[in-house]
Amino acid sequence: MTHTSFIEISESALANNISFIEKLLGSNTKFSSVVKGNAYGHGIANIVPLANKYGVDHFSVFSASEAVSVIEALPEKNITVMIMGDIDNEELEWAIENRVELYLFEFDRLEATIQTARKLGKKAVVHIEVETGMNRTGFYPSDIPQVLERLKLHTEFIEIRALCTHLAGAESVANYKRIKDQIKVFKRVVQRHGGEDWFNPILHMASSAASVRYPKTKFDMCRVGILQYGFFPAEENFVHYLAKTKTTETPLQRVVSWKSKVMNIKEVQAGEFVGYGNSFLANKPTKVAYIPVGYSFGYSRSLSNQGKVLIRGQRHDVIGTVNMSMMAVDVSDLDVVEKGDEAVLIGFQGDQEISVASFGDFSNQVNYELLTRLPGDIPRFITE
Repeated sequence: MTHTSFIEISESALANNISFIEKLLGSNTKFSSVVKGNAYGHGIANIVPLANKYGVDHFSVFSASEAVSVIEALPEKNITVMIMGDIDNEELEWAIENRVELYLFEFDRLEATIQTARKLGKKAVVHIEVETGMNRTGFYPSDIPQVLERLKLHTEFIEIRALCTHLAGAESVANYKRIKDQIKVFKRVVQRHGGEDWFNPILHMASSAASVRYPKTKFDMCRVGILQYGFFPAEENFVHYLAKTKTTETPLQRVVSWKSKVMNIKEVQAGEFVGYGNSFLANKPTKVAYIPVGYSFGYSRSLSNQGKVLIRGQRHDVIGTVNMSMMAVDVSDLDVVEKGDEAVLIGFQGDQEISVASFGDFSNQVNYELLTRLPGDIPRFITE
């Protein structure tokens, strides 16, 4: 059975972006590929083997279930997987057995990790997360002495790989003071506790945005997500990069394309409404192409009368309300349009492009949200 749409993953684009990231970070900073959210909608099973092919061997995920997916994607490879967020205490045994690294950010997990590692007689590899102002997860700086005192008693069962934190919106200049304050807090923690012989962690705090805007936060490792998929975290982050490098073009290439087809064509007379309700009234004879993709496939209903679709190398308006399973597109400008014609929802057709960013302009969703909302059951294919 055929699907109503499919996603293409460009291998050459991913290779280009990885090369850019490695140059951006430099030889002294480890690149950790962030593949949470099903690799930002691209598919862990697709992205992880491709990234590894081009030299990436460290992957960051949010949850234990995502860590399983990464390992399953590269079962025979010597890679490092790091869980930055959710793992139940009952799953710690699996993580330790498989050398999956994990964040410690509260005392219950700290104690459960010690006890599980002792039970197994194996070392748990941990990253101590410091709360520096994000106010989400992490030990407060005042907790760190107690954390280290507890871990020092169990060095035969705990390997402290890193001290880390997360920045609260490095992509926006509106957060400049908050980010600078976080950097100061983190550096104070490092200075206060980094002098002990038994405690020699690597440091990481930078994301895609920080690696561009705050290069001094790169430290020993960067957790880079959105850049590898071909997007700057925000428009102002991109502008900052262009100004800093005195260039005029993006060095990144989009990895994802989303395509469907024309399912049906209908002639609508002037004065008739199109689709549900009365959100679109044809004020002239209108040729309408129907595409079998709607909000149940991740195409937001907020793009009703807003979205664009490429058909036969031209940009056309989505008209009327986006339905659960289809949308209507005004193709009146085309002399010829046929059932089965390719419809591009994201990507290129000829010299025209529908970008993920353009979706955000219409629907007030950021690249991250739009990409991760692409359903996992849409088929994904690797292209050159």
